[in-house]
Amino acid sequence: MKATAVAHPNIALAKYWGKLPEGHNLPAVPSLSVTLAGMTTRTEVHFDGGAEDRLTLDGEVATGRPVARVTQLLDLVWNEGGRDGERPRATVVSANDFPTAAGLASSASAFAALAAAANGALETDLTAAQLSCIARRVSASAGRSLFGGFVELPAGVGAQAHLPAVPLAGPDHWDLRLVVAVTTEEKKEVGSTEGMKHTAATSPLYDAWVSSAPAIYERVKTAVVARDLAALGPALEQSALAMHATAMAADPGLLYWNDVTLRTMHAVRQLRRGGPPAFFTIDAGPHVKVFCRADDVAAISAGVEAIEGVKRVIVAAPGEGARVVE
Repeated sequence: MKATAVAHPNIALAKYWGKLPEGHNLPAVPSLSVTLAGMTTRTEVHFDGGAEDRLTLDGEVATGRPVARVTQLLDLVWNEGGRDGERPRATVVSANDFPTAAGLASSASAFAALAAAANGALETDLTAAQLSCIARRVSASAGRSLFGGFVELPAGVGAQAHLPAVPLAGPDHWDLRLVVAVTTEEKKEVGSTEGMKHTAATSPLYDAWVSSAPAIYERVKTAVVARDLAALGPALEQSALAMHATAMAADPGLLYWNDVTLRTMHAVRQLRRGGPPAFFTIDAGPHVKVFCRADDVAAISAGVEAIEGVKRVIVAAPGEGARVVE
């Protein structure tokens, strides 16, 4: 009753921010993401029958909410897989080769990998769609990392429980590159779940975000299907800036950016004025992700590395979904 799985973070081109007040962790708006090779979570699950579930994350023993979320997911795999009786407790060891809890979708890859590893260890034979729905109930964006390439997650409706992500196009659909400007090695102060709740409860812009996000999502989807970077770029920048503007308008405002974040956004716009097309997006964290064509990645990476304050650069391409490797 042991298995190891790997998964990759996904970066939303059309952002999801906010959840429905009812149902099972349902997103309030639709989103579209790309799953990335170049950053990996590796998770081992061993149902060894200890007294309680145990989690080691990036070499440190975890307690509290992270362990509770692991227990929630393992229970869902056990129950959805039709296993009877009391679930044996598990030891989970997970590690990322990129910054954790810093706005690089580490929870998405973590819970996608955990779902795949638990399914393998328990031999429950759940489908990718079933695992996506399970992962989404614990971390909404994790539902997308079960699949490779470009992936959609519809908005929730009512109090539904079943809502998996849906693959749109495989990793080979479009030869894009993502250049990640790592602006700090520190973890963010406010997690995404808490930030979304606070934004929905206090931001005067939240209703406008929920009503306008679906149209931006449609622009992003049309551009991805057509492989049209000139159309995708403005739409993905608008989605990111609208999401952050909504969070900034909360009371008190949520400011995920740092000075290097702002410097990088301005630099990316300057780079594309006199050079190849490049467009930024930012999740709930300070790091800036820059989309460009594969042929232009060397020039864009060099430009991003030269920005004052950028700690390092990670280059990623569209990658595979979660999968068992041992």
